[in-house]
Amino acid sequence: MALKATNQDQRRLLTLQDVDTRIVRLQGKLKALPQTKRIDELDTELATLDRSVLERLGGHDDIAAEVARIENDVQTVAARLTRNRERLPAITDAKVATATEHEIATLERRQGDLEDLELEAMQRQEDAGTALATAREDAAKARAERERLAAERDAEAAGLEQELVQARAERSDRIAGVPADLLALYDRQRERYGIGATLLQHRTSSASGVEFTSSELHEIRQAAEDDVLIDPNSSAILVRTEESGI
Repeated sequence: MALKATNQDQRRLLTLQDVDTRIVRLQGKLKALPQTKRIDELDTELATLDRSVLERLGGHDDIAAEVARIENDVQTVAARLTRNRERLPAITDAKVATATEHEIATLERRQGDLEDLELEAMQRQEDAGTALATAREDAAKARAERERLAAERDAEAAGLEQELVQARAERSDRIAGVPADLLALYDRQRERYGIGATLLQHRTSSASGVEFTSSELHEIRQAAEDDVLIDPNSSAILVRTEESGI
């Protein structure tokens, strides 16, 4: 048996469809906020940038440890040199004196080599420090941009969520009084096809934009006012009003 509902109840479906269309639009906006794509890109960039900071920090620490070891070696050699130079004038044994002089010469060469190594390591430490600072700056800039965009997104999302709350409340008001069987059909068609109700405007369905054939219009004209019709093109409930012109 075909479903029947008063024309007034059927017309209520058009205002309900308006609200449901707005709800779908708001939900779509929430899923596609303009900041989201860039935030996702920044999350990927930050993973790389943070990893780079850790790697550069580790490299900087390794070089700093190397510099500290060389400095310690330099101090050790310098202490032995000072001790030998102080002892040399008091040595009376010629062989001991010669051995001490030879050791002093060896230590002086060693000291020179270590100082060269120290200068080289200190330069590498400086370069590593510069690279670390740059990596930290790049990560900080990306993080600051992400935080700014996230704040913008959250504010925009909060506004959309509020609109959704209002639209859903309006939907609850609009379904009040709609017969249960008519509402069930509307919801079923909307869930299946995206639109639950459409207005017949002259020879065209507002949902599909497709003009009805003469035979289809004849069937519509023959239908009783309380017959619930289905638009063959959009599968939505076809609502007739003064705009229908039939």
